[in-house]
Amino acid sequence: MQPEINQEAIARMLDQVQKPTRYTGGEMNTQLKPWDSAKLHFAFCFPDTYEVGMSHLGMKILYAAMNQQPDMLCERAFMPWVDMIDLMKQEKVPLFTLESRSPLSAFDVVGFTLQYEMSYSNILAMLELGGIPLLRENRREEDPIVVAGGPCAFNPEPLADFIDAFMVGDGEEQILDLNRVIMQGREEGASRMTILKRLCAIRGVYVPALYDVQYNADGTIASMKPNCPEAPEKVLKAIIPDLDKAFYPTEIPVPYMEIIHDRIMLEIMRGCTRGCRFCQAGILYRPVRERSLEHLVELAQQLENTTGYEEISLSSLSSGDYTCLAELIRELIRRLDEKHVSISLPSLRLDSVLKDSLEATQKEKKTSLTFAPEAGTQRLRDVINKGVTEEDLMSKVSDAFHGGWSSVKLYFMMGLPTETTEDLDGIADLAKKVVDAYFAVPRGERAKGLRVVCSASVFVPKPFTPFQWEPQDTQEMVREKQSHLREKLHIKGVTFNYHESDLSYLEACFARGDRRMGQVLLRAYQKGCMLDGWTELFKYDMWREAFAELGIDPAFYAYRRREKDEIMPWDVIDCGVTKEFLWREKEKAEKAQTTKDCRKGCNGCGLQRFKGVCKYCG
Repeated sequence: MQPEINQEAIARMLDQVQKPTRYTGGEMNTQLKPWDSAKLHFAFCFPDTYEVGMSHLGMKILYAAMNQQPDMLCERAFMPWVDMIDLMKQEKVPLFTLESRSPLSAFDVVGFTLQYEMSYSNILAMLELGGIPLLRENRREEDPIVVAGGPCAFNPEPLADFIDAFMVGDGEEQILDLNRVIMQGREEGASRMTILKRLCAIRGVYVPALYDVQYNADGTIASMKPNCPEAPEKVLKAIIPDLDKAFYPTEIPVPYMEIIHDRIMLEIMRGCTRGCRFCQAGILYRPVRERSLEHLVELAQQLENTTGYEEISLSSLSSGDYTCLAELIRELIRRLDEKHVSISLPSLRLDSVLKDSLEATQKEKKTSLTFAPEAGTQRLRDVINKGVTEEDLMSKVSDAFHGGWSSVKLYFMMGLPTETTEDLDGIADLAKKVVDAYFAVPRGERAKGLRVVCSASVFVPKPFTPFQWEPQDTQEMVREKQSHLREKLHIKGVTFNYHESDLSYLEACFARGDRRMGQVLLRAYQKGCMLDGWTELFKYDMWREAFAELGIDPAFYAYRRREKDEIMPWDVIDCGVTKEFLWREKEKAEKAQTTKDCRKGCNGCGLQRFKGVCKYCG
């Protein structure tokens, strides 16, 4: 029986909140299945607001994949805004899903996607609003099993107290296997712990209750071992070898309100061969797998027909590296030209931009072009193995300005290992050269409205990267560097954007945190911390108080250099790439030595252990 909820109370609340469309559901292509038609009910929770969550491709894939199964039902829930939270508490209405308005507590499984660390407090808020005990050890047999996946699941330990099971790796098949095990367990009347132990048999599933952690006197991890025979020593991530055979939705919900990425997102490939040393995604999503041109064209046509969107974004970590990119763009334009559908390439690399393709993609409208040099000097770009030069940038920028573009975004990081003042000055030098390139175009040929946006984010060392052992810059160092750049970037036509260091500091604590960070998270949430990714709601003082009250030093996680043989909280996870390879890359970074693209020959990252997984292994 479908659980009932106070619909009149919901109607009253919707009359009083900003953006009620966040909570109404009923979008085109949503799937409202009869509650009793399914044996397994899954609530897919995105721990941020509707407009952020509905921009996430992974959610759309898994939502459709589960609903395609006749015995499974998947519904969506998002983090409410503060006005809605207040009203829900006042009206005693639990957090509900958009499709059937059922409370989270009514579902067999409640799943969260972990896209960024600063969403963790929202997970606790959604669980509490949904009537589910926060701590996994306090959950009753009838409570939902709480699972989580996504890139942050590769270091599951900060959330180990709250999540019953983590899914690591490609989720399209893995989540169906997980649901079937839970479904069977529920039908048999198996205990919660029995079901969790059975989940360990699924590749890429980590159950934190089945592992014990011991600490050294200095706070580092002494051991992390399974406490039952069902749990493996290491959890190997799930990998889908052939994306053409993987499920991809041809119907996706179309929001009634504007969202961040309000367009068709077409994943053309997964993974990256470049080996940028700061980039966690480039490691986690290895090996590179491409969808075929024919399959992509077919998907694009179907998605355009079912959604009516007028823009298709060719999504991947490095879209310019797709083998048949020019042919794909030409074919999409040929098939969709009369419908005035534009093609966008959000993740271009400086050395892979195709001038003709760019002009073809944006003939309907010329939006801003985005490039990511990441560092201001060639030395530092070699340290991070970026693999691009200043000549690459200037050539592409010049092509863009001659082609009718006038708006360029440049992304950099500050606080990278070995960074000097000279590297920071290099950012300003590049920005000035970009401005000069614009004015080098004859007045009658260049587009009006020059706009160069320089964004400098604070570098956060992430697990499973060569920099996982490195300290983060202190907040004082970051502020000095930001002040220096502000002064240097007083250039006409240039806007400088940067992130506050407080947020990056906390992100670093969670990124490399262990189970003790869960205590901090709980204490901060109890103090009122939530929606931390929203600058206007971030309460850094409360986070500092939480650390202090528990006697936990955040600098231990953010500012400390790790030793080579230190046991990392995420060592229980096998991402495919070996620790030995990452250490070799760290040593090469210190010497500013580059590593070739995997497409030019195998670098021995560890994937060669798995036969037939990576086509570049040899």
